[in-house]
Amino acid sequence: MKRHILSSIFILAAVTSHAQQDLNTAADAVRYSTSNLTGTARFRAMSGAFGAVGGDLSAMMVNPAGSAVFNFNSGTASLSSYNVSNSSNYFGTTTKKNDNALDLNQVGAVFVFNNTNENALMRKFTLGFNYENTNNFHNSVYTRGTNTNNSIDKYFLRYANGIGNEGGITLGTLRSANYTDLNYMDQQAALGYETYIFNPATGNDNNTVYTSNVPNTRNYYHENYVSTTGYNGKVALNFGAQLKERLYVGINLNVHFTDYIQTSTITERTNNPLATGMQSIRFDNERYTYGGGFSFNLGAIYKITNELRAGISYESPTWMRLQDEITQRVASRCPECETGTSVNTFVYNPGTTFIFDPYTIKTPSKWTASAAYVFGRNALLSVDYTIKDYSNTEYKSSRYSAINTELSNTLDVASEVRVGLEYRIKKFSLRGGYRYEQSPYKNGTTVGDLNGASAGLGYAFMGSRLDLGYSWYERKMDTPLLTAGFTDTARVKSTYNNITLSYTIDL
Repeated sequence: MKRHILSSIFILAAVTSHAQQDLNTAADAVRYSTSNLTGTARFRAMSGAFGAVGGDLSAMMVNPAGSAVFNFNSGTASLSSYNVSNSSNYFGTTTKKNDNALDLNQVGAVFVFNNTNENALMRKFTLGFNYENTNNFHNSVYTRGTNTNNSIDKYFLRYANGIGNEGGITLGTLRSANYTDLNYMDQQAALGYETYIFNPATGNDNNTVYTSNVPNTRNYYHENYVSTTGYNGKVALNFGAQLKERLYVGINLNVHFTDYIQTSTITERTNNPLATGMQSIRFDNERYTYGGGFSFNLGAIYKITNELRAGISYESPTWMRLQDEITQRVASRCPECETGTSVNTFVYNPGTTFIFDPYTIKTPSKWTASAAYVFGRNALLSVDYTIKDYSNTEYKSSRYSAINTELSNTLDVASEVRVGLEYRIKKFSLRGGYRYEQSPYKNGTTVGDLNGASAGLGYAFMGSRLDLGYSWYERKMDTPLLTAGFTDTARVKSTYNNITLSYTIDL
């Protein structure tokens, strides 16, 4: 009899490096190449259109020259409430799921050093630092519906039978090998074999051909629940300077870090109790990704007139060094699968958390051109235009050559437009903004275009300021239930509603 229930004690083990090629996908690389609009309440209320404005801690994350616009030492801390509503459509069935999170998403300060020599080239310089949560991963997606085409058995058969010249795993290996000695691809085959999702074509140990135990009813009910937590964080160390009257320059050295946990459960029922063979499958996965990286920013702002400003900035690629841990478990119900016994439920829980070899992802660089017009002391209008070539996203290892080719062929150059407006009435400020971001994919559907709007207000008092910002944006994407073999996706529309409160003190 096959092993039904194994110990749930976690055992740390290493696997061969080529196994990671199938664990990581193109979508994993895109996750670390994109970022959301975060930062201070003032910055978010104006949809991040600050490249030529400066004078805000989050503005220097777009254009590091923005720190040199400050006239006084200043510090800001921000607290954000995140709400995301996901509407998932899978074969005509729509489900919704809401999620909320609260986070201290920004804290930073800038220190201004003025030059008393009015004829000096450098009128002042600034030193600053700023931490921002550039991407909050707190999210939940629930999908359900009846798939009239495919069973999730295709995921396990893909690994058991192999593809092209890859070759399938031998039956002798599945029978005798210790799970912890298998690479990732062979482990996926073992999960299916131990729970009778498929059977070998022959009983010979050299067999590499397998057939499904799932009845061909073309009527498979699926439920998929995916929960993610974690964040991408970024710390910027800034130097800025004002040169003569009109030119501001700056540089950031950025340290990145990420902490991402994804827990998923997919279940399948054949919806045909009269059919023989597999009746239900449950597949649990938990993946933990963590690591850090480095990038830098360069920027300049020029006052063409006292009212009109122009800015240009560059953000280098980010080199992220990451590591994965994964835990998996499969359960199935198949009354006819083990003859001669009354057992009809099979659970395969290796009780093992695997730690994979570290790897590096290089995200694309970014250029931002900006313009702002200041209407005296009462109002300003600002526009930012950003361009980013996502096809330059890549894994820095030859073992990912196939995925890098996919990234190059499917991703595209994407632009982003941000518009912000601020109007002051004595101690109060009213703000609004608009944001549009193109899809990073050539097909425009794997991840769709982003549309967003924002609003907010501020109140200044006794050398301090309280700001409240609200931002809304929406994006559609295709979300796969599994990553290989089983290619059907759910169409998910995500709607974000975020509220940020910031406190700023000038010294």
